Amino acid sequence: MSELIISLISLILLEVILGIDNIIFISILADKLPESQRNQLRYWGIGLAMVTRLVLLAFISWILKLDKTLFTVMDKDFSGKGLILIVGGLFLIYKSTKEIYHKTELINQPEQPTTKVANFKRLLWEVIILDLVFSIDSIITAVGMVQEVWVMYTAVIATVVIMLFASKPISEFIRNHPSFKILALCFLMMIGVSLIAEGFHFEIPKGYIYFSMAFAFLVDIIQMKTTPKAKPN
Repeated sequence: MSELIISLISLILLEVILGIDNIIFISILADKLPESQRNQLRYWGIGLAMVTRLVLLAFISWILKLDKTLFTVMDKDFSGKGLILIVGGLFLIYKSTKEIYHKTELINQPEQPTTKVANFKRLLWEVIILDLVFSIDSIITAVGMVQEVWVMYTAVIATVVIMLFASKPISEFIRNHPSFKILALCFLMMIGVSLIAEGFHFEIPKGYIYFSMAFAFLVDIIQMKTTPKAKPN
C-alpha cells in the first residue's frame, strides 16, 4: 500500500510539472479576452484538460497503440504519438513566436480601429488542441510509471484541482510583469521544440528544460528586485 501511495504522489508531482505548460498557455490566451471572460477560459481550459485525460484513460489500450510505428522515412520511424507531438510542437512554436512578435515589434504601433476583440470560442479551440497533445504525452508517461488505472485517475483529478487553484495567481503574475510574459513564451517555445524532438525520437530530458527556465526565472526575479523603479516625472 505504501508503494502505491508513493507512486500516486510521484505521479501527481509529475503531472503538476507537466501541467505548468497548460497553465501558462491558457493564461497567455486568456489575457486577450475581456476581464469578465478570462476566468471562464481558464476554468474551461483546465476542466477540458481533465476531461481529455480521463477519456483517454478509458481508452488506454488504444493510446498505447499510438506508440507503434505507422511508417518509416529515411530510417526514422513515425508513430501516431510522434505525429501528434510534431504537429503540437509546431503549433506551440507558431503561437509563441506570434505572441512574442506582437508583444515586442508591434507594441509601439498605434492600435488599428479595425482590431477585433479575441474570440472566446477560437481561443478555446486552441486550448483544446494543446490539451490533446499534452494529455497524450502525459497519459503515456503515467503508464510508464504505474500500472493501476485508479492511481492514474486519482492523480489526474488531484492535478486538475491544484491547477485550478494555481492558474489565477500565475495568470495575474504573468499579466502584471511583461518581462515574465516573454520568458513564459520562450518557455513554451522550448516545450514546442522538445515535443518535435520527441516526435523524431530524439528525447531532450525535461529536467534540463525546466531547470534552465527556473534559472532564467530566478535571474529575472533578481533583476526585478535590484533594478530601481523609474520615478514618475
